[in-house]
Amino acid sequence: MVSIAVSFLVMIIAVAVSSGFRHEIRDGVSSVSGDVQLVSAETGWGGEVVPVPMHPSYYGKLAEIPYIKEIEPVIYRGGIVKSGDNIHGVLFKGCRRDSLLSGLGVSVPARLAAKLGIAAGDDITAYFVGERVQVRKFHVVSLYDSILDSDENMVVRTSLADLQRLNGWDAGSVSALEFSLSPSFRSVDALEHAAADIGTVAMLYTSPEEPAVTASSAASRYPQLFDWLDLIDFNVLFILVLMTVVAGFNMISGLLIILFENIPVIGILKSVGMKDRHIAKIFLSASSSVVLKGMAAGNAVALLLCWLQDITKILRLDPQNYFVSYVPVHIDLPLVLAADLGAYVVIMLLLLIPSLFISGVDPARTVRVS
Repeated sequence: MVSIAVSFLVMIIAVAVSSGFRHEIRDGVSSVSGDVQLVSAETGWGGEVVPVPMHPSYYGKLAEIPYIKEIEPVIYRGGIVKSGDNIHGVLFKGCRRDSLLSGLGVSVPARLAAKLGIAAGDDITAYFVGERVQVRKFHVVSLYDSILDSDENMVVRTSLADLQRLNGWDAGSVSALEFSLSPSFRSVDALEHAAADIGTVAMLYTSPEEPAVTASSAASRYPQLFDWLDLIDFNVLFILVLMTVVAGFNMISGLLIILFENIPVIGILKSVGMKDRHIAKIFLSASSSVVLKGMAAGNAVALLLCWLQDITKILRLDPQNYFVSYVPVHIDLPLVLAADLGAYVVIMLLLLIPSLFISGVDPARTVRVS
């Protein structure tokens, strides 16, 4: 029973950690750049971004798509930030939801703040290169953690209006429309399907005066993240199979011991006319009880440990390697139940192997010996 409990403990924790990584990373990607982006298919002179309307003619059609939760207009603009003698290339992102950042306020990635030696309340100078170099002094309102922070991908958040003024655009022009989708549309296939739907609607209902646009999913923009998640899922699948096999063979050895200890009983039952399958059912029922008790104990301890990790986040990680600073856990109840059910079925099927031993018991010899 202890062996079964440990096996199910490992399986449930593996499932919870895998689900935790998937939720944290996909939610992080969605918050940074949306699940789907709609941008202009055209490029201006010198590679400049061609703006798209904040409320295009097909906006209503897009809003009718049931799995779209939110449509957020945003502006992206590359720049260089400087604080003292420290400089770094960044990507500024302006959006309406950051209304607290109006008046040249910014929210800076914590990693960038560490590199520049700044904190909330400080000022930074930003340079924007175009036809002419534009200089702005921004006030750091807050710091934030992002799973996509790297030396080549630092996103500084600011207000939409500030970047519209910087670009010389009117209040209805933006770089892109970002779509947040329902949680059920976070798989790679679902993201690609949603991008295709959004792109088709934009193509069919755009007016001749509006620029052509193209839709791209987060899976196509950050393929390395989704490949990494697939690798984690493969590792979890391997752990599930391994733990199920280990638990199954431990139960096989346990059942064989029980059968060896009860050879005289088996002989007596066969001598009074009980069939092999009925005798096997007795021992399988006892084994099933052991498996279920071990499963319940393993699940209880695993859920307790996952709850403690979710509350305390005591197990830490290097975000440079794992994209998050702690071990994330998420209890996906259907997935946990599926793992439990699948493992239980496999273990019980494996226990049919030692049950064949019953057919080899000779009542004449075993009863006489007893």
